[in-house]
Amino acid sequence: MLDTPNSVEARDTRYHLHSYSNPRRLAETGPLVIERGEGIYVFDTAGRRYLEGVSALWYASLGFSEARLVEAAHRQMQKLPCYHSFGHKVTENAVDLAEMLIAMAPVPMSKVYFCGSGSEGNDTALKALRYFNNALGRPAKKKVIARIRGYHGTTLATASLTGIPRNHTSFDLPMEGILHTDCPLYYRYGQPGESEGTFVDRIVGNLEEMILREGPETIAAFWAEPILGSGGVIVPPAGYYEKVQAVLRKYDILFVVDEVICGFGRLGQMFGSQAFDLNPDMIVIAKALSSGYQPIAALLVNEKVFAGLSAEAEKIGVFGHGFTYSAHPVPTAVAIETLKIYEERDIVGHVRNVAPRFQEGLRRFADNPFVGDVRGMGLIAGLELVKDKSTRENFPPEARAALELEMMCLDEGLVVRAIGDTVAISPPLIITEAQIDELLGCLQRGLARFTTAMRARA
Repeated sequence: MLDTPNSVEARDTRYHLHSYSNPRRLAETGPLVIERGEGIYVFDTAGRRYLEGVSALWYASLGFSEARLVEAAHRQMQKLPCYHSFGHKVTENAVDLAEMLIAMAPVPMSKVYFCGSGSEGNDTALKALRYFNNALGRPAKKKVIARIRGYHGTTLATASLTGIPRNHTSFDLPMEGILHTDCPLYYRYGQPGESEGTFVDRIVGNLEEMILREGPETIAAFWAEPILGSGGVIVPPAGYYEKVQAVLRKYDILFVVDEVICGFGRLGQMFGSQAFDLNPDMIVIAKALSSGYQPIAALLVNEKVFAGLSAEAEKIGVFGHGFTYSAHPVPTAVAIETLKIYEERDIVGHVRNVAPRFQEGLRRFADNPFVGDVRGMGLIAGLELVKDKSTRENFPPEARAALELEMMCLDEGLVVRAIGDTVAISPPLIITEAQIDELLGCLQRGLARFTTAMRARA
């Protein structure tokens, strides 16, 4: 359609800069234009149906045609289409949603700050840490530690937190004061002859050494996703978080948990923190908070953090932070309805029921000569592709192996997402066992084509 000047595809390449794209390649191939959605499926402008195997960008937990969410947005647009929460103003939706989130939080939390995206939530947490430690008279305690291959956003600060090279290269990142410790992926970073337990001891030891080297009095917080999503669907080994949290307590370092992907049922618990027995001081949520139907995110802080923020604001006269669309009445209305649906339909219970079929089905692909590792939990998984299974050698970057498999799956009617050498799969939480079988069938056909192509090139 690029040769038709007024087509959507042609106009897109003329006027639109895409996120995470190669603009010149896009100008040659054109975009895939998605026109509508129905359940867990989306349809392009030619009417072709795709099973959305990554919930768009991890968020479409209730699929793409949940009428109750559309109606919630419509009702609120008619009643009060927009307002803010600056100063001492508020809408009832913001109060209701904050109350719901505090009640369902995995550990005791005190207050909720609303914003528009996970990036904004993590950025707010970074700012809050500085404010908090200034309130306590600890101006040096400002550094934060995140992890290699962790993902926390794309603002200047949160892209620095993110431990992925493509988010740093040519952006002159990371910023000073943001450190990165080991990625907890045993398959890729375990040393020869090293057990998982020994691997955990080594990388947690490295974390403690970093803290001591930098000075515990300079480290404000440790950042973590329960499962590292955009870094390649990385499930930390048993015992990892228990030992990490012991180190944090030892040196009075706050724990910030990024629940943007794992929150609201994805792992078979309402929060990833429950799946891994985490005890955070701050929690960032987004994506499935509204099933992606409206942009909304939130930062939850415990009483310890809130007390510091409140004291400093009293001293200065104002908590000088805000976003125009914080606590916007339409996204909050949709989020409230989303949380009601999760409870009424027992979405978490549904995930627990269907997840074994999903995980066991995917693990059958571990026998493929180019699948090095299959990992996941609940309704999130990743297949790591390798050139040589015996040595775990990756494909060369120019092969774009995972992207090639992504395209072959798309031809089979399945949307997956290439992340480095890993193909991520994270379908809507409403997926049925029959639809899981359909997903696995599409993936099997795509993987068979990929295997044939890779063998032909060997």
